[in-house]
Amino acid sequence: MDPQAPKKRGRKPKPKEDKKDEPKMKESTTTKRTAHQHAVDDKYTHWKSLVPVLYDWLANHNLVWPSLSCRWGPQLEQATYKNRQRLYLSEQTDGSVPNTLVIANCEVVKPRVAAAEHISQFNEEARSPFVKKHKTIIHPGEVNRIRELPQNTKIVATHTDSPDVLIWDVEAQPNRHAVLGATNSRPDLILTGHQDNAEFALAMCPTEPYVLSGGKDKSVVLWSIQDHITSSATDPATAKSAGSSGSIIKQSPKPGDGNDKAADGPSVGPRGIYNGHEDTVEDVTFCPSSAQEFCSVGDDSCLILWDARVGTSPVIKVEKAHDADLHCVDWNPLDDNLILTGSADNSVRMFDRRNLTSNGVGSPINKFEGHSAAVLCVQWSPDKSSVFGSSAEDGLLNIWDYEKVGKKVEQGPRTTNYPAGLFFQHAGHSPSSSIKFVLRESCLVDNNHGLSYANKKIKIYCHLEALKSFQIKKNFIFC
Repeated sequence: MDPQAPKKRGRKPKPKEDKKDEPKMKESTTTKRTAHQHAVDDKYTHWKSLVPVLYDWLANHNLVWPSLSCRWGPQLEQATYKNRQRLYLSEQTDGSVPNTLVIANCEVVKPRVAAAEHISQFNEEARSPFVKKHKTIIHPGEVNRIRELPQNTKIVATHTDSPDVLIWDVEAQPNRHAVLGATNSRPDLILTGHQDNAEFALAMCPTEPYVLSGGKDKSVVLWSIQDHITSSATDPATAKSAGSSGSIIKQSPKPGDGNDKAADGPSVGPRGIYNGHEDTVEDVTFCPSSAQEFCSVGDDSCLILWDARVGTSPVIKVEKAHDADLHCVDWNPLDDNLILTGSADNSVRMFDRRNLTSNGVGSPINKFEGHSAAVLCVQWSPDKSSVFGSSAEDGLLNIWDYEKVGKKVEQGPRTTNYPAGLFFQHAGHSPSSSIKFVLRESCLVDNNHGLSYANKKIKIYCHLEALKSFQIKKNFIFC
């Protein structure tokens, strides 16, 4: 049985109207799709021929099932020629086996190590020896989003098709075998508070153990994991147990045992529920310098800034941040005045919060138009304040530097049509005829490691030359 197509974000398509010329329209649509498919295949073939020139290292890894979310974890080991990195993956199955959260270890080869011949001869249908599964957690439903807790690298949060946020201690959880009929793993903690499904909008605070979520109930919900953390002074017995496993979560009897319902696990309620959106909240993010400030975007085309210290109403609400639904948002970790948004209008926009007012007035200080389909993810580089990445439904991962916008650059025969600020574009995924190709998320952990993915194919690569002129030594992107 073919795996089901990965879900798409945004509003549901409008119902089709019956028309007399429907057969002609279908024929025309089929012709256009065929032409588009040939164009995409040609682009991929061209990209593949340039792999030894573009990258210092590349490895291809095929998954059994499509992955809706994928994140780098902590670095586990450093060696002379490669580093070992934790990797979190999801597996969206067709129901013949359970959905899973996979903890893997990935060996990332350092720059100037791999030979060009090795890079160019990767096997597109193989699994890479550089990616090894470490542990499997049987997840209650699809894993739509994974986020790691900066204060404790063993703790991750996941979103599924439910109102709850699930918290997992990946070291304390037992390794499970995903077979038909297997019971779900039990989360170490369940965060409750949404009144409808919360599928994609999820963030962890960089300064405090806070979790932020948005959902179809049009609300933004804030929790503190600290509300459920055991201190040795108040609960010595539980603290001793938690300390022995390295967990910061209260351990109930037999943690992680299989249960049919995630609700069997311990739960904690929200610290605040924030209302101001008029449609589904698609993404949320914290201010890097304050656990009390955060922002959200949604299908109502609004960008909203919140401050938990002044109440549950919006502090600033930009009514028309884009010309369509907003899918993603990120706050600059090195300049907390700058906020990025991505939208179904195919563009990325950058806002300066000093230019925004409480009456919803505010224009972006920059617009970046380098995608031909809806933008699903934007993320700032944590090492250089002007660099960020964006990924979209067109299957491209773009790397931008806004400091280059408006500056004169050397014009070559193939650079005249490049969007301002774009300095690298990764196109290393070939679409599948049976699965809708979507590059759903990217992650720039630092200037050495980044992450993106698409369906069942993963490529790990190190890119060097194109970034030298932008004062970035090297860039790994996992995609």
